[in-house]
Amino acid sequence: MTVLSIIIGVLMVIGGFSCMFTPVSTILSTGILIGIMMLVYGIMGIVRGIRKEARALEVVLSVLAVIVGLISLFRPGSTLIIDSFMIFMFSAWILLQGIVSIVLAFQVKGEDKHWYLGLISGILGVGLGIYSFLHPTVAILSVSILIGLYFVESGINMIVLGSALSSIDD
Repeated sequence: MTVLSIIIGVLMVIGGFSCMFTPVSTILSTGILIGIMMLVYGIMGIVRGIRKEARALEVVLSVLAVIVGLISLFRPGSTLIIDSFMIFMFSAWILLQGIVSIVLAFQVKGEDKHWYLGLISGILGVGLGIYSFLHPTVAILSVSILIGLYFVESGINMIVLGSALSSIDD
């Protein structure tokens, strides 16, 4: 699972930079991009939960990610209401993921010397989530940058956690 976490982390970083450097394509495919990434994230979290490698809060967040991912894949931008709702759902997901990262960072503080990276990742996630809630119009216009930054920081977090887990397994 650690190698898979590192591979997906690298793919998320690449995808994040792609979002930031191709904003028109990103805006045109936001619903599909969000759906795929949330679905993959959610499925991985559920698998980790089944294997007893994840905490209950992570599993709940993963189930929510699967639901939001499926909604965005089957109803991508069909109306203005759905598009607006997707921005708020994505903002909530970023905010919740940031909170979970902060909580998990403090839980592993004594076990992992790089715990602060999860804390930084969580703080960035909370900041991006709050910003998206407070400025939905700006969030819609800059969705490619927000998504790109979040995927880059989440990908880095997955790489760091995967590396830390592999060093613990050794």
